[in-house]
Amino acid sequence: MNIKNILLRALYGFALLIVIGAFAFKIFQPIKVLPRIRLAPAFALTDQNGERVTNEDLRGKLILYTFSYTNCPAPCYDMAATMQEIQSRRDESNLGDIPLVLVTISFDPARDTPSALLSYAETLSANRPDWIFATTSDASLLKTIIGGGFEAYYEQKEDGSFAFTPTYILVDGWGVIRGEYRYSTEVSTADRIIRHLAVLADEAQNATGTAKLAYEAAHLFLCYAQ
Repeated sequence: MNIKNILLRALYGFALLIVIGAFAFKIFQPIKVLPRIRLAPAFALTDQNGERVTNEDLRGKLILYTFSYTNCPAPCYDMAATMQEIQSRRDESNLGDIPLVLVTISFDPARDTPSALLSYAETLSANRPDWIFATTSDASLLKTIIGGGFEAYYEQKEDGSFAFTPTYILVDGWGVIRGEYRYSTEVSTADRIIRHLAVLADEAQNATGTAKLAYEAAHLFLCYAQ
């Protein structure tokens, strides 16, 4: 057997190993990740303390966004209760030193002034910087941020109330949307988000050096956590 044939067999053998490894990775999925859905929108809003808050201020943190308004009739899809539960259970996700920030953006700026947002935050025992309530007086810009960027539906009705789809958006430290929760499932929204926070934290803490290749493979083969 000449050297050329030996090299060809070695090359084919190597290629076969890669294919087998890829199939094994896809089947057994040793690493789970969350999809990289799209970039979260840029924004500049005013928070409950009357201070400016932007998406850049939140870089390097895990962010959970919701969209609502303080005059939403109770129980308002249990959105505030869900956010409170996630905040109280954050340690279950083993986030380590990765900050988790909750952000509720109001789509009712006419009534949800900073003082109104602050009063509402106080009723929930929500303190900045762990939970930010924010909006902007520019209704057109607000629609672009919430409706266009986050793709969360809302529409004001004739009586001043709002029709909207309860939505939670999970964003990683690089400003990429990694989770969208819009509809009820058999598993509670809080449970799913807590579990997904753990997946994001695991990737952020361990996807370094040569291990990063394994996480990229998990993205390539769509090894997504449920």
